[in-house]
Amino acid sequence: MTKSIIAGATGLVGLNIVRELAAQKQPTIALVRRSIESLPDRTEILEIDFQQFLISGKLPTCKHLYLCLGTTIKTAGSRGAFRMVDFDYALGMAKKAREAGATGLSLVSSVGADARSRNFYLRTKGQLEVAIKSLGFSRINIYRPGLLRGKRSNSRSLEGAGQIVFGFIDPLLVGPLSNYRSIQADLLAHTMIDNADKGEGVNYFHFKQFNTK
Repeated sequence: MTKSIIAGATGLVGLNIVRELAAQKQPTIALVRRSIESLPDRTEILEIDFQQFLISGKLPTCKHLYLCLGTTIKTAGSRGAFRMVDFDYALGMAKKAREAGATGLSLVSSVGADARSRNFYLRTKGQLEVAIKSLGFSRINIYRPGLLRGKRSNSRSLEGAGQIVFGFIDPLLVGPLSNYRSIQADLLAHTMIDNADKGEGVNYFHFKQFNTK
């Protein structure tokens, strides 16, 4: 049985998860929208059209879903297109994984996520958290990172500038504000893998709970 499925396998966090699981020789399936060459040889690739897959597709039997889907409003082109990826596709894949027998789910959300937020981005992230908690997983790990640092395959100029700025700001963020510190994507990926089989119920992780060394 496939132990792990990664949705968003070509993104900054998802790709790091795929690489680490491959190094550990864990049976893994990476969900991708198009064939790519950057995934490890030992990783099984499932190429799908997300919209069509949510209508008629089925995932292989699995234990855990790493849900790392995400875009930006600028990249998506509109709020509606953004929500389709970050809420509709993400929730749909969570449902598919649960139907395939998954009992655990790890979600990359965002610091400040709140289903009642006035901020559209944070409200969408918070609403996804709420919806996923109703699906019946025995273990849900929700990660709320600040700015993600690392080299993306697709350049995001604002995030690149943000990484430079946060290099100076991070040491100033102490106490409750430490949740807003930036985090290296590979360290977040390692944290998610390390906690995948631990505990039950719904668990939230912020900067202080990340493996930062």
